[in-house]
This record gives sequence, C-alpha cells and structure tokens, in this order.
Amino acid sequence: MLRTHTAGELRAENEGESVVLAGWVNRRRDHGNLIFVDIRDRYGVTQAVFNPDHSAAAHAVGESLRGEYVVQVKGTVRKRPDDMTNETLDTGAIELLVDEAKVLNPARTPPFTLNDEAPVSEELRLKYRYLDLRRARLQQNMVLRHKVVAFIRRWLDEQNFVEIETPILIKSTPEGARDFLVPSRLHPSRFYALPQSPQQLKQLLMVSGMDRYFQIARCFRDEDLRGDRQPEFTQLDLEMSFVDTEDILALNEQLTIDLVHEVMPEKRFLQTPFPRLSYDEAMARYGSDKPDLRFEMALVDLSEIVAHSTFRVFSGALAEGGVVKLLVGPGLADYSRKQIDELEAIAKDLGAKGLAWAKVDDATTATLSGGISKFLSDEESRAILDASGAEGGDLLLFGADRFETVSAVLGRLRLELGERLGLRDPEVFAYAWILNFPLVEWNEEQARWDAMHHPFTSPQDEDLEKMTSDPGAVRAKAYDLVANGWELAGGSIRIHNREVQRKMFDLLNIDDTHQQTQFGHMLEAFEYGAPPHGGIAWGIDRVVMLYAGEPNIREVIAFPKTAAGTDLMTAAPSHVDEQQLADLHIALAGKAVKR
Repeated sequence: MLRTHTAGELRAENEGESVVLAGWVNRRRDHGNLIFVDIRDRYGVTQAVFNPDHSAAAHAVGESLRGEYVVQVKGTVRKRPDDMTNETLDTGAIELLVDEAKVLNPARTPPFTLNDEAPVSEELRLKYRYLDLRRARLQQNMVLRHKVVAFIRRWLDEQNFVEIETPILIKSTPEGARDFLVPSRLHPSRFYALPQSPQQLKQLLMVSGMDRYFQIARCFRDEDLRGDRQPEFTQLDLEMSFVDTEDILALNEQLTIDLVHEVMPEKRFLQTPFPRLSYDEAMARYGSDKPDLRFEMALVDLSEIVAHSTFRVFSGALAEGGVVKLLVGPGLADYSRKQIDELEAIAKDLGAKGLAWAKVDDATTATLSGGISKFLSDEESRAILDASGAEGGDLLLFGADRFETVSAVLGRLRLELGERLGLRDPEVFAYAWILNFPLVEWNEEQARWDAMHHPFTSPQDEDLEKMTSDPGAVRAKAYDLVANGWELAGGSIRIHNREVQRKMFDLLNIDDTHQQTQFGHMLEAFEYGAPPHGGIAWGIDRVVMLYAGEPNIREVIAFPKTAAGTDLMTAAPSHVDEQQLADLHIALAGKAVKR
C-alpha cells in the first residue's frame, strides 16, 4: 500500500505514530523556512509540515509542490499548538511533520479551483468532470448516493426481494416517451430499443412466479431535458405479486422512513404516516400533483363567486369553460410594482396572458386597492375575502383561464412565494401519497386518449365499465410518492387479465395488428396464469438530489449530460466512421430531417 492512513482519519490519539499519506495537494503555504501543505483525498484533509531543519530533502520536495500534484509523504503525527488548531477540519488537532516526500505525479494548473466552492460555469465543470468530482461537495454527493442504494439493497433483501437484472437491448414499444434505438448489425433494417423502464419485463417476472423482484435499473428516454431529467437515469424498480395498493404503499413508506433515518438522521418528517391526497384534491388545492406540503397556502376556487362578474377577464374565462382561482400571498401587500412584474413574468412563461392582482388594505371593511380592485364590486370583494380568509396586508393573485393553465401558474407562484417567505424548510421532509389518478388523458393535438402513466395500469374495479362509456372519468389504481414539491416515485397495480389489457389498448387506439406486433408477448403471457401484481419505481437521482439539497440531478450523477443531452467531456454524441455505418446497413441522408 502507498499509504497507511487516509487524509481524514488521523486524530490526537495518533500522536507520535509514524504514518504514510498519499493524495493531492489541496493548498500550499510557504512561510519561508516552513512549508505547510494540505494533503487531500476523498476522506478529508491533513496538514503536512515541511521543515528544512528536520528533513532538508523533504523540504526540497515541498518547495516543488503545486496545486493538485499527487504526492506521498511519510512523517510523524504531532499535536498542533492549542492556538493553532483548525476546528473546521476533523484532523484539525494534528499535523504531520514530514520525514520523506515523493511526487507521484505532477499536475497542470486546473481550469478552476478545486479546494473551494467558487462559482464555475456548468459547461466548464462538465468538460472537466473528473476534476469537478475532486471537490468535496460532489464527492459527498457520490458517497450519499452509494449509501442510499446500499441501504435499499440490504432492506429489500431482508424483505425477501430478489434482485434480477433485465435486458438493456429490448423491443421498441410505445410507453410515453421516445425510445433510443440501437441498429442491429446481424439483422439489417431492424433495431433494438434501450428500455424506458423494465415495465414489461418485471410484469413477466411476476408471471414467472418470482413474487418479489427489484432492480437498481438503468433507464433511457429520448425526451426534452430539464433539471430533474437526463436521457439516462437510474431507478429502483420494484414489483410484487398477490398484493393490492395498500401493500405497496405500506412497504414503500416504511422503506422511505427507514432510509431517511439511516442516511439523513438530521432531517425530520413533517408527518408520519404520510398523508394521502387524491389527484383531484392535490390539483384543486395546490395546482400540482406533486405539492410541497411544508406550507399550506392553498388555492381558492372563486368560479362561483365571480360567475356573474362584470370583469371580463373573469367572465370570459368562465364562459369558455375555464376557472377563476386565487392565491393569497400573506403579508405581501407591500410588494412593489417591480416585484409584482416578476411574478407576472413567471405566469406568462407558463402560458398565462397576464396576472391579475389586488392588495388587501382592510379585511374587516373589505377594502382592496391596486390592480383589479376597481373592477370588483363590494359584494365580490367581501365574498373573496370570506372564502380565502385573506387579511389586511395580504396580496391577492388571481388566475383566470383553462384549469390546466391556472393550476400550472398559481401552483408555480405558490412555490415561489413559499420560497420567498422562507416556508420551504430544507431540514423538513414533507412526504405524501397522491392517489386515484385519471387512467387516461385527452390528447388535443392527436384527438385521442393517452395513458396517464402507461398502458399496463389497472383501472379501479368500480370504473371498469366506464372505459367505453366515459374514459375521462375512469380512475387508475395508480399512486405517486411526492416530497417537497418533487415526484420521487410512481407506480400502480397492473392489469393482469388479457381481456382488460386488450380493452385498454382499444381505448388507446392501438389496433389489433399493433397489439399483436408490439405487445403480443404480454397478451400471450397473461393466458398462462398471471397473478395479480403491482409495483413502483423510485427515481434514485431525484431522491439523492432531495437528500443532498441540490437544485438538479446533474449534481448527484457522476458523469451527467448537459441540458441539451451532450457529454462535454467525451464530446458525445459524435460522428462515427463510414465503415461502422456500412456494417450496420445505415446510410445518412444528405440533409438533416426538418421537424
């Protein structure tokens, strides 16, 4: 071994020991006669002292050292003087008096500093990700991710789950997002697809009798990216036979509680057992199916109150089948016009035509001012204040549009105001289950029904007959686990009956031919005794992001892609040579395909 200890483990009780450390030069300070070098590895930092009176040869090496040089030092552990201890370091009570030193590898000057959290552009960080990963915060995130996955594996093993790997090269089937396709050299003009999830395979494992399956699965989706999405991501995939919704929720809730207690013991739950909301309730109250429940600030439906309003923004939205809702900003009546304009810009980015507002001067007399207050009658103002519970000094923000637009706008503004008011406590985890999602949603552009989750989700038993008569009213046996405004996991009880599955395919306008060519293996499997089963998938990247307090999942993935789906470090995606294309029977068009 090139070291006897790591740079993070020496303490005062090691005084007098002869040790060998190896790591990177984190910082070098030349005080003339003495040179102080902080030696860093992923475990911590230890200060090494180069004294020419103690070892001239070691001191000469110390003079040559620069940032990020890889070094090996041998020396004696000694306590620092009481007035020179470093309380910010675990090793801050000791230092290493160097007897011998060796440069294992010199280093160029890095393109950005690695020993602090000075701002660095994400493009530069991702281009030199192997350097970025030397920073303490990123290394802590990687260790946290490891602890999360390791605990999940141990916990599920104790619950009689079996980890089974499923193929990466599978058949392309419609599951909600675009597939990444892989051409087959041995079968010209045919393609594999990378799995969006192991959905069909885990259901087939239930048919096989494996009963309790899980996998830390790599998944791939060719979709537009954002802060909580990557083209390739990791999920905990979990499936169980002979269970109902309550079994799935109970197991995953306990796993979540035990996981947080293990890896994030300093955090606290807002409420256990986790509260449960229907999809309709979550959308109505919070404008989101993944609400942040660390604060209330619920939306108020004013549609009935202003049904006969002379204010044309309200009456026009209602006449077109929309809604009018209100978000109360407590104590924000002193907001300047500039601050309100900032909120309006957020609303417009989400599709709103504008943002109606008013300020509450006196709730007792129903006195409003500013914004749209002059368009509201005294009776309307009083009814609005009574319905919302708004008080003097509050800011009223109105949404009047289609239900989907109002929900998106006011739901986002709710989070914005919660952040500004300091209501989103990072030390609190507000978990909740969202239940009874719609089975399908109407696709306006293509005039068809699409699966809300995926085509294998079971409808509620009592809604089964509505699949043909009133599809939009059918509720699914689906559930999401949310926390602090993020969807962390989602799943459902699956369809295990061939005829119900065919009925679902018919509803999604998948004809008999496509049912057979794309899903024939599933339909056939259901004829061989498929047990009732269900499962869930956790977004591991999102879970670790939440636990680490990071703003996006790129901070908890070792080698992520950019928001444009590119790898700046390896320059992927890249061109390939003509022989590779020829081997795959692929010819490139002379011009890019226009969209």
